[in-house]
Amino acid sequence: MKRVIVSVTNDISTDQRVAKVCKTLIQNNFEVLLIGRKLKSSIALKRAYKTKRFNLLFNTGFLFYAEYNFRLFCYLLFTKKDILLANDLDTLLPNYLISKLQNKKIVFDSHELFPEIPELVHRPKVKKVWLTLEKHILPKLKNNYTVCNSIAEFYKNKYQSNFTTIKNLPSKKEVKKGAFSFDTKGEKIILYQGALNVGRGIELMIETMEFLENHLLVLIGDGDIHQTLKDKVIAEALGNKVFFLGKISPKKLHKLTPLADLGLSLEEDLGLNYRFALPNKIFDYIQGEVPILVSALPEMSEVISAYKVGEIVKNRTPEKLAKQIKEVLEKEYTKELKLAKTALIWEQQEEKLIAIFNNLK
Repeated sequence: MKRVIVSVTNDISTDQRVAKVCKTLIQNNFEVLLIGRKLKSSIALKRAYKTKRFNLLFNTGFLFYAEYNFRLFCYLLFTKKDILLANDLDTLLPNYLISKLQNKKIVFDSHELFPEIPELVHRPKVKKVWLTLEKHILPKLKNNYTVCNSIAEFYKNKYQSNFTTIKNLPSKKEVKKGAFSFDTKGEKIILYQGALNVGRGIELMIETMEFLENHLLVLIGDGDIHQTLKDKVIAEALGNKVFFLGKISPKKLHKLTPLADLGLSLEEDLGLNYRFALPNKIFDYIQGEVPILVSALPEMSEVISAYKVGEIVKNRTPEKLAKQIKEVLEKEYTKELKLAKTALIWEQQEEKLIAIFNNLK
């Protein structure tokens, strides 16, 4: 049985894509060890495979990446493995070095265009470091996959590198409803689930709530601007209309998503990474049979055009966005959602994933 060491820089607990990949590998007779990091807020893990989380001295900035990559390199150097799976550019260097030093096969999963993330838009020196790393390693890799066709085409054009598209689709689920911890009677529930980071359109949605009576905005997740968003809600006196639930487990989230009347994915066009975004929350909404409102960006728009499960944002001003939300909530998408949720599932992606691992170059 071949042993795959999978590495990420997050704390593992809410990374659904990596969890699905690991589960698929286990089901296809691979042994898996998943490596991440442990935070103060990290929840306990119970997986069908081994996990390892580093306690780090630094958890942000250059020192975090330096410490994590050094720790990962040392750990990989002395740990049994047959295959290395690096998730995103920020884990690639130690995996690549070990693959060369010990003649091990390496697989690369690009969840995004890492050098193009919004946090680097105004940090050209830092961005240059990541671009240099990408330029020197990525063209040498032979076993690659990514989350959407746009990123695959981008890397093909830039580095002549071949990437298989394996979309970040959820596993097939039956709708199971839980309950919110606050009163929602007579209210329409607008849901955002995912990272609370720059460029996700969350600030815009908070401002939009001023123009929506009998509507509640529920934010599930954590991130860099969590406190900034809370401060904004307080400043605009919207505390009775906007609820922060923080980071919760995928199992609990599965029961909360179907409670929504509308799911949001309002990413801004802050560079190529967001322009090519195809967030997994879109597909989670579909599995929960919740209609969606998405940005006018190519990958997200394609889902709406193909499956008719929601609408594309027409105008990003609060008052006009509120008007469109009201219009969307008056429409019926039940039939389209039920059809889409049978097609847009992880089980349809597994064959491509296993083909990569069974035919490593």
